Amino acid sequence: MQFITHLPGSTPLVLDSPHSGTAYPADFRHACELAVLRSAEDTHVEKLYHFAPALGVHWIEAHFPRSYLDANRNTTEMDVSLLDAPWPGPVETDPKVMSKVRLGKGLIWRTTDEGVPLYDRKLGVAEIQARIAQCWTPYHAAVAQAIDAAHARHGYSLHINCHSMPAVASSSATDFPGEAHADFVVGDREGTTAGKALSRLVCEHLKALGYSVAYNHPYKGVELVRRYSNPGEHRHSIQLEINRNLYMDESTLALTPGAESLKASLRSLVELLLKTDPRTL
Repeated sequence: MQFITHLPGSTPLVLDSPHSGTAYPADFRHACELAVLRSAEDTHVEKLYHFAPALGVHWIEAHFPRSYLDANRNTTEMDVSLLDAPWPGPVETDPKVMSKVRLGKGLIWRTTDEGVPLYDRKLGVAEIQARIAQCWTPYHAAVAQAIDAAHARHGYSLHINCHSMPAVASSSATDFPGEAHADFVVGDREGTTAGKALSRLVCEHLKALGYSVAYNHPYKGVELVRRYSNPGEHRHSIQLEINRNLYMDESTLALTPGAESLKASLRSLVELLLKTDPRTL
């Protein structure tokens, strides 16, 4: 099984999609129905940005599903209640970081966004270590390599971590169950992973296209923007969430006609970023 795709680019812009994978490994052995499990996917996000590599944009995409291993979590965000033996590595203790683990959404998911258990068994330590080695490690290596290459070539890097979100927050997805989401959520961990002027540019561009845009609520950005950003060194990372209602039917997972206009909007955003040097903002 091919676990990731990494298409190197020539521009300062790096896009990655860690949650759009639909290839479910045989060793997953999940207990819930696949149709239920698929609600965890950022389904079709990779299709929305299909134009990007041809523009010289670095592209990284996960093929493994988010519910199998969440590449946007640190390896320390371990739900030890899932395991049949003590975890030999470090485990995060910060209550803020572990809030998602308590919701069942750590590195390895315990439940779906609706609270449905994924497993009817305990997971082995070796099983989780294999997932990390096959999925998390190469995915993060690819993102780091792309950002380093962009920065080395141009003196700065722009990283967009590409996601989608349900139209309405599920019961176990965030700390705001039932909240109706904006069309886009731009997250930079309160200005710590990207220059605020850059984040403001992204927000204003999307608003000018007619979309509703929220900033750092309810999604601020997680591990992939935290780990590889340093605005002081001109390494900027933004998590961009797209409301699935804009491009797909959440019940059938089918693309809707709105997908084409959304692709055009995302292309205009990418083209703007390709013309933007954050050092001048």
